[in-house]
Amino acid sequence: MLFERARQVFPGGVNSPARALKHLPSPLVAKAASGPYLYTDRGRLVDYCMAFGAIILGHAHPRVKRAVEEQLERGWIYALLTEQEVEFAEAIRRHMPSVEKMRIVNTGTEATMNAIRLARGYTKRDVIIKFDGNFHGSHDYVLVKAGSGAATWGIPTSAGVPQDVVKLTVVAPYNDVDAFLKAVREVGDRLAAVIAEPVAGNYGLIIPDAEFLKALREETKRVGALLIFDEVITGFRLGLGGAQGRFGIRPDLTTLGKVVGGGFPIGIFGGRAEVMDLIAPSGPVYNAGTYNAHPVSVAAGLAVLKELETGEPYRIADEAAGRLAKGIEDIAGRLGFDVVVKQISSMFQFYFKKGDVKTPQDVRESNEKMYLKLHEIALRHGVYLTPSQFEVNFTSATHTREVVEETLAALEKAFQQLKTEIG
Repeated sequence: MLFERARQVFPGGVNSPARALKHLPSPLVAKAASGPYLYTDRGRLVDYCMAFGAIILGHAHPRVKRAVEEQLERGWIYALLTEQEVEFAEAIRRHMPSVEKMRIVNTGTEATMNAIRLARGYTKRDVIIKFDGNFHGSHDYVLVKAGSGAATWGIPTSAGVPQDVVKLTVVAPYNDVDAFLKAVREVGDRLAAVIAEPVAGNYGLIIPDAEFLKALREETKRVGALLIFDEVITGFRLGLGGAQGRFGIRPDLTTLGKVVGGGFPIGIFGGRAEVMDLIAPSGPVYNAGTYNAHPVSVAAGLAVLKELETGEPYRIADEAAGRLAKGIEDIAGRLGFDVVVKQISSMFQFYFKKGDVKTPQDVRESNEKMYLKLHEIALRHGVYLTPSQFEVNFTSATHTREVVEETLAALEKAFQQLKTEIG
């Protein structure tokens, strides 16, 4: 059995924890993917995980494939400047004016790590504020969780993270203006930066109040700290301008990944020119990497941006997510389930609970066991929902009306079966 072999060579049998699917006997094994479909050891599945949001045009999109093949013909790594990466950066800046200059790295984790280092170098301060339920990668400064109260200082959520390191990170409740303002007062003149997901996509889907984002911008400006928007998920997912364009907030620094790499490894951090000019070789804040601005990732990302600029992928993907959100709400309601559905652009998630979902605590109070049971049943009916209520479902430009109807028919059966099984 492949999983048994995998367990002999990988911790837990996987190379990322989210792939483990602990509510199932073994993880899914991918064989191929095309458009909205995954082909796995469990057969063909309509995919709503979409590589945790990295794919917006659909799997194996022909334009991206051509761009990658053409790059491979020219060679795949040079560790030199290329015209293509300049064109790529110019396209990003055109759509996200706050990103005046940028550095192209390889992962979202690298992007946020370097953005935080840069903010500290620019402000000459040492403390950052992050938010409960926001995930910014797997480096030490952001592997910190919240506790009770307005702000929690330095509680690591991973073994191996030194207590002295995370003492420089303060965690505040997400979507709570008063708690954020209190945290800023607690930190005082040591505050280098505030980092936030402008739409939270790593603790389920939490859509922020406009006043919350406005407070982040106004307060950081008032105290001389930098505002970092982590748009690794939302960048080019919520439109060409990302979440910052949608909500009309201009951060000092932005991190990007996922969609902007076309499904290939990428991370980007960028922002105000005067801040970015502190990055080596023009300044004293160090970043380097053999694989930075990798030609294949840049080629794929540029192909995706050109396709997105037509507007058609957004129209299809956003419409699909809207129809799925409404359909799930209708199905669950008819069958007597208390379900809250959240949706923005081509992102959606649902929770087995009453009331609304506006904070990570609301997510924690939903019935995770019910979600996982539905996930398991939906797989049997050919639908791969994101494998946790703490993740987000995504649609793509290949989730057509027919695919959505196929999905809703399957989910109707899955909800009916869930109702039968729970009595």
